[in-house]
Amino acid sequence: MVLAADLREGMVIKIGDNLYKVLSAEYKSGTAQMSGVVHTKLRNISTHTFTEQRFHPEDRLEDVTLEPVMMEYLYHDETDYYFMHPETYEQFPFAKERLGNFVKFLVPGMKVKVELYNEVPVDIVPPKTVELKVTSTGAGVKGDHDAAYKSATLENGMEVMVPQFIKTGDIIRVDVETERYLDRVKEKE
Repeated sequence: MVLAADLREGMVIKIGDNLYKVLSAEYKSGTAQMSGVVHTKLRNISTHTFTEQRFHPEDRLEDVTLEPVMMEYLYHDETDYYFMHPETYEQFPFAKERLGNFVKFLVPGMKVKVELYNEVPVDIVPPKTVELKVTSTGAGVKGDHDAAYKSATLENGMEVMVPQFIKTGDIIRVDVETERYLDRVKEKE
């Protein structure tokens, strides 16, 4: 159990039968007539819906520890994306809606952090960046156009703007949230 006043970003609490990840928790002190309150923003782990909740600082909440496991993304069908546990080789489906925008970045064989509750996968934690191979891009422009960017197609089919020195076969790092090029990881071998 944890006091509402001790809630911090990233914690997981159980309210009823639902698990919620704390996105923010802010304590507001009260006045002489009103006691303080803890304002929280929560994300329901199973439905991925957001909610705001208020608690008294002395309220006791059930805190939950999720076990992180790096699982391998295997494949997808019309509705689900399948991940394999590295030790049991058991495959777990996640609905496309639960993965959100991250589905664009998934490539078979990619390792992704999955959080387990009572040995059951309940949430996927997308990385901040992913490394993807450039499958095609135009030739770089010589001269003083070093600041110019060109289009590149990545192994997952996405197109991003990259600097002139990036070549087909290079591995680049892309920001998952903004979908922008960050840097070159390594050149083709």
